[in-house]
Amino acid sequence: MDQMYDEFGNYVGPELEDDDSDGAEGEEPDDDEDEWMDQAERAAVARDGGEGMDADDGGDDDDNPETAIVLAEDKKYYPSAEEVYGEGTETLVMDEDGQALEEPIIAPVKLKQVEVAEKDALHMKVSEEFLVGLMGNSNLVRNVAVAGHLHHGKTTLMDMLLEQTHDVKFEWFSNDKQLRYTDTRLDEQEREVSIKAVPLSLVMPSSTGKHLLFNMMDTPGHVNFSDEVTASYRLSDGVLLVVDAVEGVMCNTERLIKHAASQRLPICVFINKIDRLILELKLPPADAYHKLRHTLEEVNAVIEAAYGGDKDCPFADPVKGTVCFGSALYGWSFTLESFARLYAEVQGVEMDTKQFARRLWGDTYFHEDKRVFRRKPPPGGGERSFVQFILEPLYKIYSQAVGEHPASFTRVLAEFGVTLKPKDYRMNTKPLIKLACKRVFGDASGLVDMMATHLPTAKEGAPGKVSRTYSGPIASDGDQSAVSAMSACDASGPLQVMIAKLYPKNDCSSFDALGRVMSGTLKKGQTVRVLGEAYSPDDEEDCAVKTVTELWVYQARYRIPVTEATAGNWILIEGVDASISKTATLVPEFTDEECHVFSPLVFDNQSVVKIATEPLNPSDLPKMVEGLRKINKSYPLAVTKVEESGEHTIMGTGEIFLDSVMKDLRDLYSEVEVKVADPVVTFCETVVETSSLKCFAETPNKRNKLTMIAEPLDKGLARDIETGAVNLQWPRKKLGDFFQNNYDWDVLAARSVWAFGPDSRGPNALLDDTLPTEVDKSLMSAVRESVVQGFQWGTREGPLCDEPIRNVKFKILDATIAEQPLHRGGGQMIPTARRVAYSAFLMASPRLMEPVYAVEVQTPADCMSAIYTVLSKRRGHVIADAPKPGTPVYTLRALLPAIESFGFETDLRYHTQGQAFCQSYFDHWAVVPGDPLDRTIQLRPLEPSPVQHLAREFMVKTRRRKGMSEDVSVNKFFDDVLLMELAKVDTGLAGLL
Repeated sequence: MDQMYDEFGNYVGPELEDDDSDGAEGEEPDDDEDEWMDQAERAAVARDGGEGMDADDGGDDDDNPETAIVLAEDKKYYPSAEEVYGEGTETLVMDEDGQALEEPIIAPVKLKQVEVAEKDALHMKVSEEFLVGLMGNSNLVRNVAVAGHLHHGKTTLMDMLLEQTHDVKFEWFSNDKQLRYTDTRLDEQEREVSIKAVPLSLVMPSSTGKHLLFNMMDTPGHVNFSDEVTASYRLSDGVLLVVDAVEGVMCNTERLIKHAASQRLPICVFINKIDRLILELKLPPADAYHKLRHTLEEVNAVIEAAYGGDKDCPFADPVKGTVCFGSALYGWSFTLESFARLYAEVQGVEMDTKQFARRLWGDTYFHEDKRVFRRKPPPGGGERSFVQFILEPLYKIYSQAVGEHPASFTRVLAEFGVTLKPKDYRMNTKPLIKLACKRVFGDASGLVDMMATHLPTAKEGAPGKVSRTYSGPIASDGDQSAVSAMSACDASGPLQVMIAKLYPKNDCSSFDALGRVMSGTLKKGQTVRVLGEAYSPDDEEDCAVKTVTELWVYQARYRIPVTEATAGNWILIEGVDASISKTATLVPEFTDEECHVFSPLVFDNQSVVKIATEPLNPSDLPKMVEGLRKINKSYPLAVTKVEESGEHTIMGTGEIFLDSVMKDLRDLYSEVEVKVADPVVTFCETVVETSSLKCFAETPNKRNKLTMIAEPLDKGLARDIETGAVNLQWPRKKLGDFFQNNYDWDVLAARSVWAFGPDSRGPNALLDDTLPTEVDKSLMSAVRESVVQGFQWGTREGPLCDEPIRNVKFKILDATIAEQPLHRGGGQMIPTARRVAYSAFLMASPRLMEPVYAVEVQTPADCMSAIYTVLSKRRGHVIADAPKPGTPVYTLRALLPAIESFGFETDLRYHTQGQAFCQSYFDHWAVVPGDPLDRTIQLRPLEPSPVQHLAREFMVKTRRRKGMSEDVSVNKFFDDVLLMELAKVDTGLAGLL
């Protein structure tokens, strides 16, 4: 009985015997009954469609799927495809669709419409092989930038030259639409304004029939896109300045001449749109001469002021042949010499055309009775020779064509030996004038002669280009050095290519680089080293090895593939753009010589307008960031930056510049919808007094101490530093003499300038004003680099609102430096130098500075009062207004704070019924009225602040935008000991605390 219960008293029953023991005892199981049970089980399984199971195995728990233990990862929830469809059926298992239904599985290739599509490239009147052959001789190549004010006819001039060198099947005057061949972008065609500089290589014959290659760059005329002009000047050896005969010298004309003077580029002048004097202003020939003469006098006044008026000054003088007259719209041009040759050919007489040309300008009169030229008019009176021999025949052609009298028109043309077909006289007026003028004046040989004579060849311009742009040492020891090869424009020397511009490909995924081969020969498939702007022999980080995959001659809307480019030529390069941001230098992959780069572009404008961008869909942020990188490459003067608050900002020169940037960002480079914040401007921080106290700061280890004061920089010195008129690389004596002679500094101060900040051309100075008797100069030299870094860090981000400091001179008055190098390392000195600079700055009456635009307005006289009203509402003021001689237009110049300029042009047009047109550009920095640290000022939302409260308002709103606290925290920049000292002397710290 006890065996039926376990140890706990639970009933377990009698012990069971095994099957084996049963068999061993000889008890035979009932085989018939088992067989019958197996058959019944198999029939049931077959009927239910399941899988059979052997009866013998049915009692084994391990093989029974219903009772077996299965791990979670091995559990089978659904039958396999093979089990469902049977063996031999091909099955394919697809993952879940990750794409939206409206998105195609295989997306079609997107071709972005960046440029105007051309079905067939234009055919040159000379072969491509001939052009490539001319490229091999640098004495036959001239690199020219075509520059001028907005709508003065640069693109139309390029069209005129294109029509004379290519087979152009385009009717200029159909629907009054021009070709604008070098305006390759669609938005340029729609706006009718050039945005990008585009090159065009033209083979043109001179008057002697000799063909020359002109690499000409059509540059934008709008002042906002002056960065494109700077890049064009970098590649060019001369400038063809286009001036409207009616408008004369405008603001951008003046700026372009000054910019060319800074590069010491020679200038030739093309007086365009002479037809406007005849058809629009309807001036008599004598008045037209005075108008042209006045325009040239204006140009020469600017040239003299910019170049200095010495013997090398490139004055615009028709007698010397540096002036060409013409009308690009009607396809004609002439110089005095080409017109003299025209008379010689028409009259069929042999004469000295150069001497005749000299008498066709100025106060020279032709005396018919004696057949001589004299300075005095003939007794009966008469016109000057320019009017008599040039303007009057020109006026006859235009007046007869407009008058629609074929018989009289035929007689006028016969005087020039020109005959037209009868059907030509039935043409409309404009095409008829163009045809007649082209027959009379022929091709542009006069313009070609002018550029060939007065602009240097690629070989002649190379030495000046190297001396002004190469950052390495110019004086070379060996004849085979890179400098001597570049100066000689040697095609067999070491390779040096100057990259100045990047152009996007059709899919906008990458860029092609436009460069000038300075020496050597660049070949397709060649491996080169790409040196960025930050490269130097000491720091070789900004360097990449790339392979040149393609080479082209860039012809605006088509390209001519070439296998190599020799020194002196412009070339478009594929495959090297990945590491280039703005400019670069290409050198051989392996070279024994120390490599230097060409200096970065120096612009005549500044990016002071800022907008913040953000993708509409946050997940598109990487696409937008990639688009901003491409914007940075495409626009030389665009600056993209990530603020500490995380916002992505773009800085540009003006509204139309940023409008173009945003269009490219949305449509071409990122293809995402981007939100844009209201535009703001960049500010600067400055001081107006000397620090009221000697400010000091100790290092964290209490072993070093710096004492410093801040004071305003001498007037004009900031401009000298920024323009490169003074350089710290000069010898100490030369540097000292500069400051002594120009700014009356004493010898000690003049020779103790440590650095400019925030960079080598920054408008702040750091001076070591300590005395050798008080401070160990060897210890000062040991920490100099760290103190300079702290000073430059501080001037890059000022204490008021993290904007750059400007026009401040920092003086180190005293210093206590630890003797052990361990205790005076960069980690101790750099933050301390920054902190003491901030405290000295805050004790010197800090102020904000804002950018100020110079505005030029063209307007009729009756709109002047409205313009004055609009300017006065925006804190602007007029500095000059004068009528434009010979026209009904007034030109008004004004100064306007950049922050008030948003919407100014629209406002101006609204108040003048669209009659006034303005252009604005950065002119200077001005102190904002008011004290930014005055806490007594109450800022009320949605109310305009009084003028004296503006500095406080600008500072607070800038700090808010950047995610900073509303006010300057003094505890950050002042040591406790200094705060206690300030409290004792009561130096007006209440405004800061």
